[in-house]
Amino acid sequence: MQKIVLLLVISFFSVLTANAQMPAIGTPATELAYKDPDGNIISLSSLKGNIVLIDFWASWCGPCRRNNPSVVATYKKYQGKKFVKGVKGFTVYSVSLDQNATAWKNAIQQDGLIWKNHVSDLKGWNAEGAAKYGIRSIPQTVLVDETGFVIAINPSHQLIEQLVDKKLAASTTTKKTTTKKKTTTKKK
Repeated sequence: MQKIVLLLVISFFSVLTANAQMPAIGTPATELAYKDPDGNIISLSSLKGNIVLIDFWASWCGPCRRNNPSVVATYKKYQGKKFVKGVKGFTVYSVSLDQNATAWKNAIQQDGLIWKNHVSDLKGWNAEGAAKYGIRSIPQTVLVDETGFVIAINPSHQLIEQLVDKKLAASTTTKKTTTKKKTTTKKK
């Protein structure tokens, strides 16, 4: 009887983890915490205060590698910008589905992924982060606001920029100015 109960409990938890889904827009982002290339743990929650693009990718994924220049361009666009109160900035949290540490590190270098937040458990498709977010194909992205809530799932780079631009401080946004035409009247 105990074996049957134990088997049912294990089956129940297996179903729960197998059916993990991407967090819905407006809900808290699911916590992630994995090792960076140097072996240090970086948690998603440590980036709170920043707008974060979670990027699920791998060195062996052609579409991911072709998408990387756009991610780099978006990242660079917001470095050094001033944001509204409560927003520290914009960053990327790259979650790799690699199994080979050397290939992962080489891809980071080759693609110029200059942000610090690269993580992987090196479990490939069995990566815990991918399971937590229901990742079944890559690349996949999730945009998280400064409070830790999901604001977009697989947004285009244009949508990312629209959402991030809304958080820029007024002095860094482009303002349209109108010029007044001077009219002169001649005295008769």
